[in-house]
Amino acid sequence: MKRVLRTFIIQSISLYIVSQIAQGMEFEKGFQSLVFTGLALTVASFLVKPIVNLLLIPINLLTFNLFRFVGNAITLYLVDLILPEFRITVFHFTGLNSSLIFLPEIVIIFPISYLAFSLLISIISGVLHWLVR
Repeated sequence: MKRVLRTFIIQSISLYIVSQIAQGMEFEKGFQSLVFTGLALTVASFLVKPIVNLLLIPINLLTFNLFRFVGNAITLYLVDLILPEFRITVFHFTGLNSSLIFLPEIVIIFPISYLAFSLLISIISGVLHWLVR
């Protein structure tokens, strides 16, 4: 139970951070939709993601596990199909320009946007899991 609660909190925080970093992930009812999406993503990561990762084992072996975030993208797509108040349209990162670093603007269209969002969610939730442990 503690693991499920920790995963739910980390997934919800990751979704919020990603929605602030890049545009295109929409929660129609605000915070309520964010919580429901975090809950659905947690349930999907415990039920659906192991099945998807099992089906992707041959590709993961060939790519040395670099293809793993595709399983996350499939899980994110399934959550998008199930929840009407959560929607992913396009991945749009407005860029970052400071005196130390320059990151250009990135726009990724609809089908591939799931991969971009899943990669960003994976990175942020991985960092948060690392910080919690």
